[in-house]
Parts: sequence; structure tokens; C-alpha cells
Amino acid sequence: MILFEKIRFRNFLSTGNQFTEINFNKNPTTLVVGSNGSGKSTLLDALCFGLFNKAFRKITKSQLVNSTNEKDCLVEIEFSIGTNKWKIVRGIKPNIFEIYKNGSLLDQEASANDQQEWLESFVLKLNYKSFTQIVILGSASYIPFMQLSAANRREIVEDLLDIKIFSSMNSVVKEKIKRLNEKFKEESIKEVMTEEKIEMQKEFIENIEKNGEKNIKIKNAKIEELQNNINLLIEESDKKNLISADLQKQTKELGDPTKKLKQLSSLKGKLSQKASTIKEQHQFFDNNTVCPTCTQKIDEEFRLNKLGEFQDKVKEIEVGYKEIKTLIENEELRESEFAKIAKQINSINNEISSNNIKISQFNKQSKELECEIQEIADGIKNTNTERNKLKKLQDELKEIGNSKCKHKEDVSYFEFVGSMLKDGGIKSKVIKKYLPLMNTQINKYLNLMDFYINFSFDEEFKENLKSPIHEDFTYESFSEGEKMRINLAILFTWREIARMKNSANTNLLILDEVFDSSLDGNGIDYFSKIIRYMLKDTNVFVISHKTDEMMDAFDDVIKFEKVKGFSKISS
Repeated sequence: MILFEKIRFRNFLSTGNQFTEINFNKNPTTLVVGSNGSGKSTLLDALCFGLFNKAFRKITKSQLVNSTNEKDCLVEIEFSIGTNKWKIVRGIKPNIFEIYKNGSLLDQEASANDQQEWLESFVLKLNYKSFTQIVILGSASYIPFMQLSAANRREIVEDLLDIKIFSSMNSVVKEKIKRLNEKFKEESIKEVMTEEKIEMQKEFIENIEKNGEKNIKIKNAKIEELQNNINLLIEESDKKNLISADLQKQTKELGDPTKKLKQLSSLKGKLSQKASTIKEQHQFFDNNTVCPTCTQKIDEEFRLNKLGEFQDKVKEIEVGYKEIKTLIENEELRESEFAKIAKQINSINNEISSNNIKISQFNKQSKELECEIQEIADGIKNTNTERNKLKKLQDELKEIGNSKCKHKEDVSYFEFVGSMLKDGGIKSKVIKKYLPLMNTQINKYLNLMDFYINFSFDEEFKENLKSPIHEDFTYESFSEGEKMRINLAILFTWREIARMKNSANTNLLILDEVFDSSLDGNGIDYFSKIIRYMLKDTNVFVISHKTDEMMDAFDDVIKFEKVKGFSKISS
């Protein structure tokens, strides 16, 4: 049970900087009075704002801040549930939302929306709609139960009977079914992949067993062929090496004529130059009898002797020149032969090098084939290992199949549970169980207010009305006063059910101007008797303009008034 103890608010609507404080436990019945605009209904807006972050009346949050001070709007609500003391502090400009439990501020890391949801679900255990159906009955924004949609009626009754947990459970079940179906899809994909692996492993084993020896023979034949090619290349290279050696022997015998050829060419040049010089001297003595330089006459005998000497020398040089020329021609022939043999040696060496490259490649291919043969041989030897791998894959496939079956069974189970948690399942049975009690209580309160009709709800919470003097009547057929009696009877019934279930049970009931227009004098008398004698452990606050008529019927009176533009409680 929620025991509301105190509310304090400042700069809220028409209230100023000083806190307005109301003690909910001071008296069983309290009349709240004041002129229009004095701020007496501010209590409802402050209570709803503090608990649910929205006003009771149709007022936006920005309008809740006092228009004069324009800041420090704050509401504090204190209540207890069992042994725990709770305090809610909520403000605007600055924005504040704090929850205290037994004097300690709770963790505020969660978002304000998450905190609000937690407050409603785990502390108050009722939402705004349910709160305004069992705690507040007002003429401004209150929507009577009879004017709510079927879905909203159902939601409020589920809150009262504390069976909304089944809706939450149904959401959990739906999420579990979703996850199970996703897991089922994942395992189906894994199953297909494992089946493919099994087929590949079977083919691998079959290939090892059937084609292993055959592949070894083919590869051995290839190795033999490569070795034969290697042997042929080696034999060919050996022959070419012999030829190369013979040619190299010939080059040694020939020797390198290059140096000698250079020497002979140099000597030839010198002889040619010397012959040219002697010819010039011979020509001088042959053409001159007088020295052209000193003009002296050359002795004729001397001149003839010189001419003879020069002719002898020319003949000697010509003989030597011919011999050197012959030697040079011989050396050039020897050089040509030497170059020809060297070219043959180089060509043979290139062929031998090419053979060596081929031999290296064949050896590499042969080694690769030997490794492949070893792998095949090892595979043949290790067939049992591959069979173990196949067995492991087959066991894994079986486990996946079993897991899929288990998930399918779980989905069927949760779908069944989900069908039980839907509106037509367990909740419907609980509502059906309490429905006669609800209808009995509503009619009891109607009779106490001197309104003798037979009122009942069906399982869809559609009303059935029977009256001795009226036929085919609906809720809308009654007068406003009669509607108010029905609304009050339903309100008291919901509070009674909440008290019995201890779900949304509270000690607080606030009625805003319900007597001012809809109830006549008798209705007010009947209602006063109900709240005084029938409502147990309840602190009733009635907001009204009828000060003189109702003052004596209440244990306490709170009067609001406007002072210098601000609402306050007069002393």
C-alpha cells in the first residue's frame, strides 16, 4: 500500500518562492476551498507532475513554471511503501528528477525516461491512467472509466488486479521465441555447411583410397622420365666438354697472335717511315748539285756515292718490308683461326650452361613430385585420421540436428505459454474470477447513494444497465448527477479491489469539484457517509466552492487565497 504523507511545491503555477506544504495524514477528511483562481486545484497538478511528469489538467510543462519568477519550479512528494520511505523531487528550470529511498539518492546514471519507467513499474506499480482512476476524481481533466476506450479500461483493470505482469511476461516470451527462431536459422545454415564438409571429406578419403597408388605410379613415371632427360643432358654436356677441351688445346697451340701482330704492325710502320726518309734524301741528291741552303757546289763523287748508298738501303728496306708484310698476313690468318675456335668454344659453353639450367629445373620438378608422392603415401597411411575427422563432422551434424529439434520444441512450448499469457488466456480467467465481485461492489455503492439500478460489466468491460423504470438504458442516457454517482461507485470499487489485491492501493483520495455541479444535496449526504464510514484507512481531500454547505462535514479545512498575485494557504 502506498501511504502518501506530504507534498511541497514552490514556483509551481501560481505559487511563489515559499513552499506550499500539505500533510496528507493530518486528518481523515479535508475540505480544500478557495475562490476561483486561488490555486486550490494546483494540488492535483503538483501531485501528478511530481509522480508522472505531467499535470492533471491540460497544461504544458512550460506553463507549470510560475510566470512571474520564471525559475526554480520544484515539487517534493513523500510517501512510504511497507518499511521503505520514498521521496520524489522534480523540478523545471533547472530540470530536476531525483528519487530518494530511505534518505539516500538513488543512482541517476539512467535516462530520465528509464527512471520514470522504473518508478512506475517497480515502486508505484501504477501508471498515470490508473492513478487518476483510483486516487483522483476531477471535473477538469478527469476522464471517467465509462468514457475510456475498451483498451484503456482493460489496462486499468489489469493494473488493479496486478496482472499486467502477464503482459510483460508475454513480451519476454515473444523475445525468447524471436531469439530461438534466429538460433534455429543459424543452426540450419551451420547444418548445411557441415553436410557440405562431410561430402568433401568423403570424397577426399575416397580419392586417397582409390587414386592414391595410381597417382604415385604416374608421378614415379614422371620422375623417371625427368631423370632420363637429365641423363641425356649430362651425356650431351660431357661430349660438348670434350669438344671444348680439344678446341681449347688448339688455341693453346696457336697461341694468341694479337701481341705479335701488334709488334709486326709497329715494325712495318717504322720501316715504311724509314723508307720514306731515305727516298727523300735520295731525291735531294738526285735533284741537286748545289746546296740550296749555302749555295755551295756539291762534290759530284760525293753526290754519286750518296745516291748509291740510298739505293742499297732502299732495296734492303723493301726486302725487309716484304718479309714483315708476309709475317703480318700469316699472323692475321692465325688470328682469324683463333677467333673462329674461340667462338666455337663460347657457343659450346653456352649450350652446356643451358643444359645445366634444364637439369636444375628437372631436378626441382623431380623433388616436388617426390614430396607429392610422400604426401599421398602419408595420406594413405593416415586414412584412419581422416576417417576420425569424418566421424567428428558426422557427430557434429547429429548435435546440430538435436539442437534444432530442441529449439523447435522450445519454440512450441513458448508459443503455448504465449497463448496463455494473451488477453484471452490467464488474464481473462483472473478477470472472470473478479468480475462478479466488481459488479457486486459497484451496485453496493450505487445503493448506498440511493441509486437503484442493476449495473454490471461483461468480460470486455462493456456495461449492462437494468432499471425497474427504464429499459434499454446506457450510461449516456443518465443525467450528469446520475453519471457522477456511477463514476463514484466505480471509483470506490476500484479502490476496494486495489485494497484487496494490495496492488495499486493508496491512502489518498482527492475529489475536485465533484459536488459543485453534478451532485444534489442528497447525493452529497450519501457520499459524505461513504467516505466517512465505508472507506477504510483513506485520507479524503475534497476540493469545492460550496464552503458553507460542507464545512461541518469535514475534519479539517484548507483555504487557498491569492496574496500579491501568488497563491498560498491562509492560516
